[in-house]
Amino acid sequence: MTPPATAAPAMSPNAVPQDSQANIDILSVITRGASLPWFLILGLALLGVGQAVAMLAYQTYVGLGIAGYQAPVFWAVYIVLFVFWIGIGHAGTLISAILFLFRAKWRNAINRSAEAMTVFAVLTAALFPLIHIGRLWKFYFLIPYPNQRGLWVNFKSPLVWDVFAVNTYMTISIVFFYVGLIPDFAIARDRTTGIRKFVYSILSLGWQGKSSQWKAHNRTVLHLSGLATPLVLSVHSVISWDFAMSIVPGWHTTIFAPYFVAGAVFGGFAMVLVVMIPVRRIYGLEEYITDYHLDNMSRFILLTSTICGYAYAMEYFIAWYSGVEFEQTSFWLRAFGPYWFSTWCMIIFNAVLPQLLWFKKLRTNVPFLFVLCVLINIGMWFERYVIIISSLSREYVPAAWGLYIPSFAELSILTGSFCWFSMFFILFLKGGPIIAIYEIKELIIHEKAHGGAH
Repeated sequence: MTPPATAAPAMSPNAVPQDSQANIDILSVITRGASLPWFLILGLALLGVGQAVAMLAYQTYVGLGIAGYQAPVFWAVYIVLFVFWIGIGHAGTLISAILFLFRAKWRNAINRSAEAMTVFAVLTAALFPLIHIGRLWKFYFLIPYPNQRGLWVNFKSPLVWDVFAVNTYMTISIVFFYVGLIPDFAIARDRTTGIRKFVYSILSLGWQGKSSQWKAHNRTVLHLSGLATPLVLSVHSVISWDFAMSIVPGWHTTIFAPYFVAGAVFGGFAMVLVVMIPVRRIYGLEEYITDYHLDNMSRFILLTSTICGYAYAMEYFIAWYSGVEFEQTSFWLRAFGPYWFSTWCMIIFNAVLPQLLWFKKLRTNVPFLFVLCVLINIGMWFERYVIIISSLSREYVPAAWGLYIPSFAELSILTGSFCWFSMFFILFLKGGPIIAIYEIKELIIHEKAHGGAH
């Protein structure tokens, strides 16, 4: 007698367990076919990257003269972009590593996208020291290695410090990002077919979810978190010393290291929200990235904005209290000189508007948060522009003063850098789980076991 069709699954000796809702929801971002808007946005990003590559090739051929480099400003938009993108990469490590060490469970829904953002931002930043030196093929002079010519790097040069700091940070960030992805690649491997299954099989490194593998994985994440945490502080501190070790008015203050670190975390958190809010809405992930996460992120932005506002005020106080005329003039010109627009954008966007986040309703108001975070990122870009350009263009000798205006080549490469970053993130949306599935499932199990009390 043939059993009824409804009884067949129950009689199977190896019944397939029902997939969890978290697997279905989060993997749907990957498995769902690419939509027309996704292709359009990717196409725009590729177009932006293409025009920047063409401009870079032309600049490399004719020289840095087309980049607007002229006395007295020889550090310009490329260094502004380098500092900006390094700063963007800070929030990812803070969310992933530092909050992991503090056992902050709310990080689980946003840490994956923040880690991805960190890697892509640092990859973008790493381009700019090369672009800035002009002769790209001479980059190896920045790396210390024995050679027959007896040449050795100049360890007094901030460019060399950047090489060590950025490469260390980038290496740890990429390893940390990949290790966290391994269990999720295995989940994707077991639920896809064809070429995707083949690729995920390689990327998952034979992960089977055994207890020995979980122990090794948790231990590795813990150790990498311990390594990455001091790097958050060290990388941007090193970059701040690029400026603070000089004698240029407006640069040589001891507040630069904490000021730069706080600003980096501030801008990085804002960028995470700029990226995550559209992804959350488009892919229907409101159940995983909730108002609670937005509220916590907003609190971080409010805290770091207050630190930045304090640092801005202290810079003016230090200049006034120093009694040095060059310092006082430099800061007066920042606020009321030719770059006043950039300075006031920096102050209003970074120190004034974020104070609205004291109101709880605004901390979870999605449209308001998105607009505010876009303005914060504009303000953070202007912060670096003000620090670098205004000090260089008005140094000690008035006869050598100049007015710097970004050239078309610089604006073209600036646009290309944002497109480069966006291109990586858009591709990642279809390549890897945007939310850490295994961490979300662990959190769901924990909540069920404790009745939602934790």
